[in-house]
Amino acid sequence: MRPILMKGHERPLTFLKYNREGDLLFSCAKDHNPTVWFADNGDRLGVYRGHNGAVWCCDVSRDSRRLITGSADQTVKLWDVQSGTQLYSFNFDSPARAVEFSVGDKLAVITTDPFMGQTSTIQVKRISRDPNEQVGDSILTIKGPQGRINRAVWGPLNKTIISAGEDAVIRLWDSETGQLLKESDKETGHQKTVASLVKSSDGSHFLTGSLDKSAKLWDSRTLTLIKTYVTERPVNACDISPLLDHVVIGGGQDASAVTRTDHRAGKFEAKFFHKILEEEIGGVKGHFGPINALAFNPDGRSFSSGGEDGYIRLHHFDSDYFTIKM
Repeated sequence: MRPILMKGHERPLTFLKYNREGDLLFSCAKDHNPTVWFADNGDRLGVYRGHNGAVWCCDVSRDSRRLITGSADQTVKLWDVQSGTQLYSFNFDSPARAVEFSVGDKLAVITTDPFMGQTSTIQVKRISRDPNEQVGDSILTIKGPQGRINRAVWGPLNKTIISAGEDAVIRLWDSETGQLLKESDKETGHQKTVASLVKSSDGSHFLTGSLDKSAKLWDSRTLTLIKTYVTERPVNACDISPLLDHVVIGGGQDASAVTRTDHRAGKFEAKFFHKILEEEIGGVKGHFGPINALAFNPDGRSFSSGGEDGYIRLHHFDSDYFTIKM
């Protein structure tokens, strides 16, 4: 399984997202330029220029026409995917962290970081079909819990919002009233910062990766803990295979701790676990630093990883991957 190495970012990767068809891959990094690539051969298609800070997260609309990006420059921007034109900029009083379109692309959920005495927030914006009619007002603002909210995603049928972050608690909110519906159990839940949260392709369950060196699978409606995958390093990124009963987990220490401990190349691997049996199936080595972003192609036949080293590695699975016997 020879990876395709994609070097387009000057700084560490933060997020990767495929479009629904799986032919485009969008990448965000601590440089200011979200980038779009061809997902089959890794060719760079273009760059979205306009942010003045690290870009933490992105999402692409179902028809692949709109891109939304959240950045440390205190803006969330809407882009025309094809032309790279900036359609609108939502401005905030603090860095924007997570962004996601709702099912139907009429709404977007956005989180902002605690900053200068303000708490973190979860905000919902209406997304207009016509960019000229776009307005910046939030139709819902939830004042967040202590610490940063690293991820917020829509629950089934857009009825709820699922959030997680520095306080390690996963929360379920009513997306219309902003009421807190449920919190994950302190005993069985994560013990340290939740760094990533991804939904399964049908939205019925989701996977969280945490600095407590585990990833956990949850039911989207009830927040019931289903499975736990234990590894020996902090988990920065994870994803669920749309094709097989596999999950992929990646991470490594914080960048500041890397030099003091082992810096043997390839220690930073993407590990594959069996979703049901919770057992490790194998790993893919290669990055020279912690893995910060992981994504399966929607067809389940390839995946990509983004690292602290500034590289994206695109892997097309060999045929024997699809016949692994447990």
